[in-house]
This record gives sequence, C-alpha cells and structure tokens, in this order.
Amino acid sequence: MKINEKVFESFPVLKTQRLTLREIRLSDAAEIFAMRSSGRVNQFIARDAMSSLESAVQLAEKTSQAYRQRQAIGWAGVLRENERIIGTCGFNQIDFANLRAEIGGEMSVDYWGKHIALEAVEAIVRFGIEEMKLHTIEAKVSPGNRGAIYLMEHIGFRKEAHFTDRVFFDGKFSDMAVYTLIAGNEKFVL
Repeated sequence: MKINEKVFESFPVLKTQRLTLREIRLSDAAEIFAMRSSGRVNQFIARDAMSSLESAVQLAEKTSQAYRQRQAIGWAGVLRENERIIGTCGFNQIDFANLRAEIGGEMSVDYWGKHIALEAVEAIVRFGIEEMKLHTIEAKVSPGNRGAIYLMEHIGFRKEAHFTDRVFFDGKFSDMAVYTLIAGNEKFVL
C-alpha cells in the first residue's frame, strides 16, 4: 500500500455546496493577511498574528512550493457565491511511509458557526481517504478549541493523546490534544 501520488500531478480542486477549495494564490495574500492578523483567528493557535502583507505573500509561496515538493496540500476556501476567500485548510504534513497526514486550517471569524468549516474538512478528509489512499488523518488541537474538537468528533476523529504543557508560546505553556481518524471510521454528514 502507498499514497496515490497522482494527486500531485495537477492541483486537486474540491467543491462543496458553498465552497470551492482551490490552490492558494499570491492574489489571496490580502485576505489571508486580514484573517491571520485577527487575534480571534489565532486564539487557539500558538503563533503570532500576521504583521505584514509580505508575510501572507510568503505563506502563499511556501504553500505552493510544499505542494510542488509533495510535502503538503494547502487549499484556499472560497465562497462559490462571490469568490471570496474565507479560510485555508489542508494537509500540513504528509507521512508517505505511514499513509498518514496532518490536517489543519483556519477560517475568518465572520463565518464561524455556519458549518462551513464542516463542509471544508469533510471534503478534504474524503479526498485524503478516497483519492490519496491515506490510512490515518491527524489533527493537533488546543483542548480549549471546542468548535474544532466538536467538528473533528462529528466526522469520526477520536482523541488519541493529551499532552500537558506541550507548547511554549508567548511566555507560557499550553496543552495540546491529538485527534485521529482511521480510514473506515469516518462519519460524513454532508
């Protein structure tokens, strides 16, 4: 068994009821900067708020390069009704030897609580299992991020680990939980 590497021949565009998940482009930098400079978006992620548009350009370039090097797949979540980017999500790391990938992402606070993240994550998980032939998808989550945990559990992820004081950021330690989904245990709603 091995991961289907054909997914790296042409960037996979995914569609849901309200979203198109497509490659992150340099032209997305302004929207990414607006989202990542928000303290609310970063409240559960151990990283500083984005401080410049140039940082967003660099992120878009890095994401594109990681795809070309077959290390990751990063999608821009774009509303189908108006082509506005409202988030990013993808496989941040791909472990080819173990048929495993780590999923992560963020979404503009204006769209929280509308089940749009569920649409995106379900589409990406489905793609990972059905197209990439992943065995396991993993998510590292702040235990305080109840929305992300609910979403993961709703799809079939199970808590596998809880690390105390795992991350040191901004002068303090915080915990990290690891949730995993093994192919065959997914519960797609949409």
